[in-house]
Amino acid sequence: MIRRKWLVLSLAGFGSLLFLGAGGGDPSAAVALALAVILLLAKLGGELAVRFKQPAVLGELLAGVILGNLHLLGLLWFEPLKGDPFIDLLAQLGVMLLLFEVGLESTVRQMASVGVSASMVALLGVVMPMLLGWGVGTVMLPESSIYVHLFLGATLCATSVGITARVLQELGWSKSREGRIILGAAVIDDVLGLIVLASVSGLITAANLGQEMSVVQIGWIAAKSFLFLGLSLAVGIWLTPKVFKAAFRLEGRGVLLALGMAFCFGFAWAAGAIGLAPIVGAFAAGLILEDSHYEKFIQRGERSLEDLLHPLSAFLVPVFFVLMGLRTDLRAFLDLRVLGLAAVLTVAAVIGKQACSLGVAGRGIDRLSVGLGMIPRGEVGLIFANQGLMLRYHGEPVITTAVFSAIVVMVILTTLVTPPVLAARLRRVRAASPPSADGSD
Repeated sequence: MIRRKWLVLSLAGFGSLLFLGAGGGDPSAAVALALAVILLLAKLGGELAVRFKQPAVLGELLAGVILGNLHLLGLLWFEPLKGDPFIDLLAQLGVMLLLFEVGLESTVRQMASVGVSASMVALLGVVMPMLLGWGVGTVMLPESSIYVHLFLGATLCATSVGITARVLQELGWSKSREGRIILGAAVIDDVLGLIVLASVSGLITAANLGQEMSVVQIGWIAAKSFLFLGLSLAVGIWLTPKVFKAAFRLEGRGVLLALGMAFCFGFAWAAGAIGLAPIVGAFAAGLILEDSHYEKFIQRGERSLEDLLHPLSAFLVPVFFVLMGLRTDLRAFLDLRVLGLAAVLTVAAVIGKQACSLGVAGRGIDRLSVGLGMIPRGEVGLIFANQGLMLRYHGEPVITTAVFSAIVVMVILTTLVTPPVLAARLRRVRAASPPSADGSD
């Protein structure tokens, strides 16, 4: 009881200071206070989610939803945060860092070794949700432009590799054939999804400028994305070992972290410079970095790049999720059309990823487990939705507040459902036959 009262009083105190404009006109003081509130509540929300055996990201997102809807109770303390450019910038940096970490979890060699099954699963896992999302938009939002329908389809393409990886790791299935296919397909799915996002974003940007895009131009955007990723990987694989070998001669502290962040932000800038989303570049940067590149740093007693990045991601990434929650307006759900859209999007999200299990080749592989493992949208779905908030068509956001709220519900439901359902399925498969770690397809 005392702890609850302390939390309420602390929140009220922080909110009052923020509302009164703490800092005497110094914007950095107001941002510092906002970050204090965001990080405190993100960690509390994440802790509650973990205790209920759910991903911490859900707790961070829901903490933001609560903060963002206190205005319904007449408390306007946190309303300025929704459009604060400094908080938004930190959130965007957090997204880049998140995609960089996702890239670090995989390597080009791993992607090349997952076989035909993972590639086909990933391809179907992008095509089917894209078509279903476009169809849902056409039926549920007939008054909206085709660009809204396309972006809904792009949003459903996403797969959260982190959430599924956690379930597989906890159950000891990461190296099973099903696990390798799921993880490999999820990584390839991310690459294809980012290319779809880049293509749809380019199409919408051109339309907003009053330009008509031909099929050739749309194809060029997709080709440009492939070329960027291909050249990034080729140059990175050739250049990275040389750069890290030269950097090893520097004996100052923080060299490895600084070099890793330079790769992340440098590639993000390069992607933005050619008209792609910076997150594409951040993902590519993580993909080309391998443990062997900085093995000498570890041998002389330094921590791995993943360990060095953890404090930064623990700071910046929750800012993004809380901000996404802040921008979710619960009043939108007073509209039955929004609730209907959320429900139909969720069904389409599940069916679309189940269809991808048809791409599994080989005998003895549980296709249902593969399909279930591809369902959660998690952080990647939110990243896609956030891009829709930033894109404009005729001066208005492509994704309205109502549609964004429906997407958030879809992300929450697919993320909540997958861990227990996948775990139950894998336990049933395990009871029938132990997992094979030979990785064969």
